[in-house]
Amino acid sequence: MKKLNWGILATGKIAETVAKSMKFMESDKENNMELLAVASRSADKAEDFAKRHGIKRAYSSYEELVSDPDIDVVYIATPMSCHFENTKLCLNSGKHVLCEKSVTLNSDEFKELMALAKEKGLFLMEAMWTKCQPTFRKAKEWVESGKVGKIKMIKADFSNAVPFDKNDRLFIKELGGGAILDLGVYPITFVSAFLGTHPEEIHTYSHIGRTDVDFDNSIILKYKDSYGITFCGFDFEDENKAIIVGDKGRIVMGNWFHCTAETTLYDDMGNVIDKQVMPFKFNGYEYEIEEVNKCIRAGKPESDIIPHSDTLDIMKIMETCLKQTGVEY
Repeated sequence: MKKLNWGILATGKIAETVAKSMKFMESDKENNMELLAVASRSADKAEDFAKRHGIKRAYSSYEELVSDPDIDVVYIATPMSCHFENTKLCLNSGKHVLCEKSVTLNSDEFKELMALAKEKGLFLMEAMWTKCQPTFRKAKEWVESGKVGKIKMIKADFSNAVPFDKNDRLFIKELGGGAILDLGVYPITFVSAFLGTHPEEIHTYSHIGRTDVDFDNSIILKYKDSYGITFCGFDFEDENKAIIVGDKGRIVMGNWFHCTAETTLYDDMGNVIDKQVMPFKFNGYEYEIEEVNKCIRAGKPESDIIPHSDTLDIMKIMETCLKQTGVEY
């Protein structure tokens, strides 16, 4: 089995977290992979990052990394406003891509990336780690086997207390800031995974902050016989639970965004029917890395877990939400 060599674009917080997971994955012979290189616009940052994580090659430009013939797949961890151009750079250089969410700022950009990946015969996936988690897959299994009956309602939140900083990308529109693209993509994806990516109605209620991006949002996705209720925002810390309610029972996932290692199934009388505890192998990001490795080795252009069509449809939902808030990218 050919070893897959990974590269990372950018050296920020999420890159740190995923790099640690990749280094852990190097010890798994079944994955047969190596985090071989990292790139930053700053040579000092790239070299420091490489030294801390035991990465052999450090580049002071993204162009240098994608020109490395030994790199097979690139993880993109740059700000959202850069994802489109960074992904194009990688695909045009013959590299498979795992791109951090939200993968682009709008659906037209992602359509172009889909077409380019298809043209080049390369793998492309949004890094929606939630859908790769064991507890999420268990919840899907319970729903698909009829354990909760017909779903009537899903509630999923993702809200963090983020102190305002005019220099933080989260509050800068030019960098793709705002709560919907950064946080809302998770609960919207969660609802869509169980109810579908084509709600009949979308209603968004937002607080637009001082930098003209959405600071908080309540979003209702209405389907024929059910609905999803989501909240995302920067103004306060929420419990960030996810609850799936059916006519025969319910599933509760505490602190679901962090993909809790625990999920509980109840019957319609509130009795616990099943409780699954599935600790991470490492920090949780290893599952999306495994999925990428598996798909590339199988010659698949996209993941069955995170297919291009789902990513595109969810991007369209977010576009509608943003348009209702008066924010457009």
